[in-house]
Order: sequence, then structure tokens, then C-alpha cells
Amino acid sequence: MPNFCAAPNCTRKSTQSDLAFFRFPRDPQRCRLWVENCRRADLEEKTPDQLNKHYRLCAKHFEPAMICKTSPYRTVLRDTAIPTIFDLTSHLGNPHSRHRKRIKVLTDEEVQKIKERRLESSIEQLLSNKDCDAQDDSENADDIPQLTPEQKDLREFLRSSFEVMVLIGRQNFPFSCNAREDEMRSEEEQFLTTGNFQALIENRINAGDEFLRRRFETAAVNEEYCSAVQQRQLLEVCERCVREEILQQVRECHFFSIVTGELVEFPEGEHLPVFLRFVDQANSLREEFIEFLSFEGEEVAVAERLETQLTKGWGLSMEHCRGQAYAGSGILGTKMKVIAAQLKEKYPMAVITPTSTCALNVHLANGMPLTGVQDVMSVLKKTNAFFKASPLLQSELDNAISILCQGNIEKESILKEGSRSTWTDLHNVFEMAVDLMEPLLLCMDSIHDNEDLKWNDQITSDAYAISEALADFEFIVTLVILKNALSFTRAFGKNLQGETIDVFFAANSLTAVLHSLHEVSDNLEVYHEFWFEEAVSLATAMEIPVRVPRLFLRKQQAVETMEIQAESFFKEYLTLPVMEYITQEVKEIFSENHLKALKCLSLVPAVMGQMRFNTSEETHADIYRSDLPHPDTLPAELHCWRIKWKHRGKEVSLPCTIHQTLQHSDVKFFPNVNAFLKILATLPVLKLDGSQGETAQRRLQAYLTDTAVNQRCKNLAVLNISYHIKTDLEEMVQCYLKTYPEECESD
Repeated sequence: MPNFCAAPNCTRKSTQSDLAFFRFPRDPQRCRLWVENCRRADLEEKTPDQLNKHYRLCAKHFEPAMICKTSPYRTVLRDTAIPTIFDLTSHLGNPHSRHRKRIKVLTDEEVQKIKERRLESSIEQLLSNKDCDAQDDSENADDIPQLTPEQKDLREFLRSSFEVMVLIGRQNFPFSCNAREDEMRSEEEQFLTTGNFQALIENRINAGDEFLRRRFETAAVNEEYCSAVQQRQLLEVCERCVREEILQQVRECHFFSIVTGELVEFPEGEHLPVFLRFVDQANSLREEFIEFLSFEGEEVAVAERLETQLTKGWGLSMEHCRGQAYAGSGILGTKMKVIAAQLKEKYPMAVITPTSTCALNVHLANGMPLTGVQDVMSVLKKTNAFFKASPLLQSELDNAISILCQGNIEKESILKEGSRSTWTDLHNVFEMAVDLMEPLLLCMDSIHDNEDLKWNDQITSDAYAISEALADFEFIVTLVILKNALSFTRAFGKNLQGETIDVFFAANSLTAVLHSLHEVSDNLEVYHEFWFEEAVSLATAMEIPVRVPRLFLRKQQAVETMEIQAESFFKEYLTLPVMEYITQEVKEIFSENHLKALKCLSLVPAVMGQMRFNTSEETHADIYRSDLPHPDTLPAELHCWRIKWKHRGKEVSLPCTIHQTLQHSDVKFFPNVNAFLKILATLPVLKLDGSQGETAQRRLQAYLTDTAVNQRCKNLAVLNISYHIKTDLEEMVQCYLKTYPEECESD
């Protein structure tokens, strides 16, 4: 039964408004004040119990300060609340209106008495509020511990030290944080290695920092302001607070994906960089660097260490992990594949995907456990890095391309433009490499000969090593077979890194890709013959003899078996395992759950429009049903979502990406769709669009490029890579004193 407001000239009722309605108080004195202010004569004859049971006033008749919202679903009045906002005149404009709530006409004496009571009530309320505030202030004062002058000085010094430490990290100043090395250094060497912190403190003193000047004005000239041990403690606390700031945002969003990069070498050994990908509260997709994880031990140990760090160390739930992606080739790629498979077996929703920053064909080649394939990938990376070292080297390669492409201006232009880019990251990397083979070998031989004496010994030595690798028939045939075998996944992989509509169509084209791979495997004899002829033709043009690898011949001589032909050898030991690996890996990466998730990209309005709004997300949405806030209403909500965009105004454009869709103001009215899109966005296979996601990986690469191995520090690296994360110096001070309470006591 609806509640009606008892105030005169107020027609509000509970079924037509979200306003709160309040009962008349049982307290006789307060109830009398409510009735007087209402000015309804018919209510004066009723008892407080009757008024409390049958009459209400809506929130519009109370000052906002009198109303407390204890929760999103509960609104209450303060104990001293009196209604003071009433409309007592609007009925006068319509004399023929029948007023059920008759307004009492007051005499001058009654008006004066009401004013006096209101004044008394206001004074009592003001005094009551002052008493409450005084009591609260007293309680708060009792809660705050009284600090001694020494403790205040320590806190101020820590604050200044943290400010300097954050500056060192963000600017990537060298800093020693290896305790074992510090113990082996002489006193002078230790002073030099900690000189940056010392110099920055001195700079603050010289710039007018009165606190630091007073603290160290009696210190000796060569005395350190902060010991090496304490500096390391400060650095660890800085790193912990920056990481916690990111992790807090991840916890608020619940769902995330894990992304790992190539191993990074530090003085204390190789470590694995770990990133977390998530959608923050502002609906922005982010990929943030978290920590360098030790990579020592077998795959099982590393997997357990990663899981323990995620759950116990960072306070995340692996039940909320929705994707995982890794980068790496050779042994790292093989180990990471095993680690990812173990996590997926334990947490099936953490699907394995390629990273959005690595072409699918490069990812597949990096993971092949074949020595010849890994040699090709390594040589290609070294070759690309070799020419990036100097514009003069790139110019030498351009000359070699011009010599070998005489008369074919279009091909010459394509090869020159491609060689200037990071072509080892392209989807057509193997096609580009095959076309560049002859110019590369000619260029390397020219640099190694060094007839003009314009190259130093290091460059000529590197050129010789690369030319020896290029002039090997095993390298050529492996490159050609990779080019042809991975041609069936090239367009598919390119679409995966394209726009959202391209990814959606790629997910629906996987069946055709697998069909092509199976066809090649079923007719391997024919395909290998054509591929091998192409490799022989290229080797002949480069004057490279066709032969079986030397290591295999040595093993063959040891067991005295029948001599094997080169074509048969490479079919059995190269083409066959390459095709088997590609087919199996594509099936494993694009598992049923992964494909279902990608097909749900039809939730993006532009994809729906491309499909003429004839989509069926319901058939795939069950993958994340348990993650949705209202799964029972999902079918109806999806129908409304399609109708909304199908019948949009002509001036309204369809959002083309998940990011654009999440930024749309109406998405909040579709809670299931909103949650679904946020989960999809965390999948590492989707490119980081409209966000700051890729900056973390770029900053990591910049840090590694700018910092020598012997000067790298994991703590400083975190501060440098995450320099955009806000830092709270007071929080760092509290964390330090909590972690190292003995420092507070000693100071």
C-alpha cells in the first residue's frame, strides 16, 4: 500500500517517487512540533501513536542536513530532525479547489509562540552539535599517538628521503642495491656507489631545506646521511607502495589477465617480468608492470612461485584470472608453455592466448622446439639489430638491395622500406627474410671484407658471424619452409591484431585455417617437394651447396646407417614436425573457451551492425555467465542491447571497439553487457586500444636499453617503469615504520 505525504499542498506518494517517507515521531514533544509546522488542524486531535502509525512526511520537507543515508538502500532522519519546508500558499491561487488537508489559520499569538519554540529548538540543536563535535574531536585526539620531537624528526627525514628515492627511480639514476657486492667493496667504492643519494640530499640542503640543514649541520664532511642498508630498505618500501597502488585497482576490478615478457638479466640472475592487464574503474584498459619474478628451478617450481605470488603476495584470486600470455623463444618459450598449461589445468578460465604485441606467426615460430627453427629466429633478430646500430650500415644494405634489384624499382622500394622497420616483428617476417637473403649476404660479405677500412673490428666480426649463418643450406631451407608453412596462418594472425570486427571474423574463420593445415599434412609429400625446390633455387642463386647438416652426418657415420638424401632428411626432420606443431598449437591456443569469448565480440555495436544485428551471443555467453551480476536477465538484456543500437538515431555512430563501447554513457544501464565487455577486454590477444596499456612494455624496453646489466636494480626498475603511478609519501613513511620498527626506536 503506498504512503502519502501528510503535508499540505504536497501530492507525493511512495509509488511515484524515489524519495524517502518518514513516520511522525512517537516522542510527544517532537510530534507536537511536527504537527505545528504542518499547520494541519485535523492532526492536532490525534495522539502521537496514531500519527506514527498512519501518517508520513516525505524528505522534501526536511533540510538536507537532517537526513542521513546509512546505505544505498536505507535513509533515516537525525534524532533532532524537525520538518521546516512547507508550501502553505499555492492553494490560494485556486479558490475552487477542494483541500483535503485543511491548513490551520494562526493568530498572531500562535505565530509568536511557534517562532519562539523554533528558536529554542535551533539553539538546542546547535549546542547538541557542538557537544558532539567536541566529543568527536576529543576521541580523535585520544586515538592519535603523541609523537616525541625525535619521532617527528625521523618522520620528516624519511619523507625527504622517500622523495629523493622516488626521484632516483623515475630518472633512472644508478644505485647499488646488492648487499653482497657492497660487502666486497672498499669504503671509497661504497661512497661512490651511494653518491647519487648523498648528492641529492646535499642539493636539497643547499636549495634551502631547513630541516635537513639542521639535522646534518654537525655531521662530518665525509659522513653518509643514510647508510647503504637503510637506502635499500627505503627502496624496497618505495617499490612495495607503488605496486600496492596498482594492485588495489586490480582488486577493485576483480578480473585480470597475466602477461609475461622475455627474461631480463640482472646482476643476481635472470628474472621474468610480469604484467597485469585489467579494466580500471574509469573503464580504461590498462596493462601495468608489477614485478620481476625469479625464474630459477623447473617449470613446476616456477608455476607454483607465480601462483603463490599472485595470491598470497599480491592478494589476488586466480579464480578471477581470465587470460594468460607469454613471450619468449627457445628454452624460455618451451618452459613458459608448460607453466601456462599447468595454470590453465588448475584454473580453466585462464585461457592461453598470444600477446597483442607479437604477430601470431612469430609466436608460433618462437615456440617450436626445433634447433634449426630457433637458430633462424636468433639470426634474424641479430641481423635486424645489427642494421639498427648505425645509419651507415642501413645505407650499406640499401646499396646491396639496389644492386640485386636492378630494373625492378617496385621490389627495390618495398625491400628498402621493409628493412628499415623492425621487420622481425611483422606478420610476413619470413616472406621478407626470404626476399632479403641475397642482399643480406652480399652486404655482410662487403662489410666483412672492409676494403675501404670504414668499419671497426666489432662490426666486421659481427658481420662475419651473420654471413656464416646465412650461408648455411639448413638455414635457407628452414626459412623457406617456415615461410610456406606459416602462410596459412598469416592472414588469420593479422586479423587478430586488427580492429574488433577483424578479430570477430578471424574467430569465425579458424575452421577454414585448420582445414588448410590438415590438407597440407595429408599431402605433405607434394607440398614438401615444391618447398624444397624453392629452397634449392635460392641456395643456388647464393652459391650455397645443398647438403645434409654436418651434425647429422657425424651421427650417421657413428651408427653406419644408409646414406640419406637432403630432400628426404628435411621432410622427415623439419617439414613434418613443423606442420604437426603448427596444427596442434593453433588448436591448443584457440581452445573452445577462447573461441567462445572472441565470438562474443559481437556485443560491440559496430560488429552487430556489420552482422545486420542478427547475432547470437546467447550461444556463447555461457562461458562467463557466473561472472555476470544478473545472469538470469542476460537474454532479455541482450535483446534490449540489440534493439537500442538497431533503432538508434541517424546522428548516432556505432562504437567500433570495446573501449569506445565502455565509454558510452548508456552502457551502465546494461550491467551484464558492461561486465561482459570488461572481461573480454582483459584477454591479452586483443590489441590495447584507446588506453595507456602498451606504455609499461615500452618503458621496460627503454629501461633495459638505457641501463647496463651491472647497473640494473629490480626495485629501481619498478619505479622507473611505473613512474606514472601516484606516490603517497606519508603512506611510504607509515609503511617503513611498520616494517622496520627498530629504526624508530633507535632514532
